[in-house]
Amino acid sequence: MKLKKVTAILLTAVMTAALAACGSSSGDSSGSSGDDAGGSGTYTIGICQQMEHAALDAATEGFQDACRELFGEDNVEFDVQNAQGEQTMCSTIVNNFVSSDVDLILANATLPLQTAAQATSDIPILGTSVTDYGSALGIDDWTGATGVNISGTSDLAPIEEQEDMLLELVPEAQTVGILYCSAESNSKYQAELFEAELEADGISYKEYTAADSNEIQSVTQNAVEECDAIYIPTDNTMASNTQIINNICLPAKVPVIAGEEGICSGCGVATLSISYYDLGYQTGEMAYKILAEGEDIASMEVETAAQVTKKYNPAICEELGITIPEGYEAIEAE
Repeated sequence: MKLKKVTAILLTAVMTAALAACGSSSGDSSGSSGDDAGGSGTYTIGICQQMEHAALDAATEGFQDACRELFGEDNVEFDVQNAQGEQTMCSTIVNNFVSSDVDLILANATLPLQTAAQATSDIPILGTSVTDYGSALGIDDWTGATGVNISGTSDLAPIEEQEDMLLELVPEAQTVGILYCSAESNSKYQAELFEAELEADGISYKEYTAADSNEIQSVTQNAVEECDAIYIPTDNTMASNTQIINNICLPAKVPVIAGEEGICSGCGVATLSISYYDLGYQTGEMAYKILAEGEDIASMEVETAAQVTKKYNPAICEELGITIPEGYEAIEAE
């Protein structure tokens, strides 16, 4: 009898240990916690992209490629979600990331960055395709680092050089229209910088803002009737509606200088371009420094693109009779 009792106790102990081992194995395989990552080397990164757009797609791709290369293909997992430009969807995506306790959030564009900043003060947040972190996050005394759980890369190309490009290609312009979406704080920031450059050169300008896509046609029509050239900063709403803009500007013979290549390829004459793939890759390198090397994100300064390139749209330049000087690269037709 005593022997049977001892045997039963031993069997129970073995079964309990086996169950505990199964539970431990299941937890490790999730790869969703930073503590697990220290042992298994696996990190989970939630990616919230504001909308489908060539530039944003390229930034996401570059980020993933950098992470796979630096962490190792088997040591990083991505949960990639697209908010389709909607605030509600963006909030749902980011809140799910927080509930899942991902190791890091990549906020691709301004809306995801602002939403993620409101959702968590603990999980590291890296932004990319964001022009101005100060205005996006409401930081008045911007110094280059946020001081909180946020850093990233900026897609701001030198505004002074963009204005020089406009004067070089459209030297007869007397009034320049600044066209952007009023709902995008980064666009307003760029517009103000561009206007300051125009003022310094004695060039008149007028602002034309659309609250959303529905207003772009009428606002652009007003701009071409009153201006000799148009400047469109890096703006997600405008980037998604370049055909509407081109259908108005091209027949009116009003050239557009664009803040980024995607807009230029759809309706622009020229742009001072950055590679969004390279920008995303650069952000992936920052993720590695934070997660694998323990760098403090609060003190990491926001980085800008390492290189900018003058590019032009051959088809639109030919249609408008604009001769492009040396030093510009043609945007390849898709």
